[in-house]
Amino acid sequence: IEVRREVVKAYVKPLPGAQEKRAALSEVPYKDYDWSRVMGQNCENVIGYVPIPVGLAGPILLDGEEMPIPMATTEGALVASTHRGARAINQSGGCTTVVLAEGMTRAPVVTLPTLAEAAELKKYCEEHFADIKAAFESTTRFGKLLNLKVAIAGRKIFLRFRAFTGDAMGMNMVTKGVDKALAVISEKFPQMEILALSGNYCTDKKPSAINWIEGRGKSVVAEATIKKEIVESVLKTSVDRLIQLNIDKNYIGSAMAGSVGGFNAQAANVVAAIFLATGQDPAQVVESSMCLTSMTKTEDGSLLISVTMPSIEVGTVGGGTGLPAQHGCLELIGCHGASREHPGSNASKLSRVIAAGVLSAELSLMSGLVAGHLLSAHLKLNRKPAH
Repeated sequence: IEVRREVVKAYVKPLPGAQEKRAALSEVPYKDYDWSRVMGQNCENVIGYVPIPVGLAGPILLDGEEMPIPMATTEGALVASTHRGARAINQSGGCTTVVLAEGMTRAPVVTLPTLAEAAELKKYCEEHFADIKAAFESTTRFGKLLNLKVAIAGRKIFLRFRAFTGDAMGMNMVTKGVDKALAVISEKFPQMEILALSGNYCTDKKPSAINWIEGRGKSVVAEATIKKEIVESVLKTSVDRLIQLNIDKNYIGSAMAGSVGGFNAQAANVVAAIFLATGQDPAQVVESSMCLTSMTKTEDGSLLISVTMPSIEVGTVGGGTGLPAQHGCLELIGCHGASREHPGSNASKLSRVIAAGVLSAELSLMSGLVAGHLLSAHLKLNRKPAH
């Protein structure tokens, strides 16, 4: 790394502003870091690392257990706002979460010489799922193929494999299984041409209706009932005004914008912060932050708030989860590594914490918007006073 940094310094020397560029490199730290966990897995051409502040919201009472919410962010007020929402939820008895479904997907695109053959391939996949499943699962100890959805566009066939992947986020696991399954299918269809192992029907790291409808990763719902007096004393607003703004902003406003999965106030803020803190793939914030925020009034005048998130893509092994700080944040939550007793339970726990964090932040931001506190909070917590 030291040699590479010297090479970079030599490279910038003849460039305009060379002195500033050399000085800039000195601001990027590289010492006192366990690079053995990075090389060959997380990054190439390493010149250093970028420290990101980590704050802690909560703990939040989640399914009867107090859970911290570690958040890596440079956005002032985000952690404080999430913490305020968690406090209101705690004072009202906590929140409940449910993982409705789980399964990582990969969808290769293949082609055949005729439309008739394409239709025949679709029929084969439907009638011989057991054979395809056996081939897929021969490549992995934990992966279990759950279903296979086939779509045809002309002579192009998109095969959306969906599999349980234990405590791993599972993209590599599923891709290996898909590669083997395609080999078995090609024996029956020798003229089949594999155009790409990913044909964008998955869909990975892009907004899509299929993830919103079918789900990808973990499909999670979190809800809480906030007492009327807590809404007024802690959140400084009223139940009726919150419900009305949720309709005007998160439903009508998002519909006017043509949003796909964006029926919320700031889900991506929390998803991104927890992803960075726990070593997830930050590019998957795109689909993981798809969220529907719902607010209704209960018979006793309390606020029932929920977030429905169909595509939270997380793991507690692999990727960046083994890096020191990220591993530490997972340990704070109590979901680091793979669960031997209940495979997949650690990743599910992380997805529930994310949903609870989003629930807290949605409640707090919407309250701030109704009360007119958004700007003042950001000016107070997101602006360093001038000296």
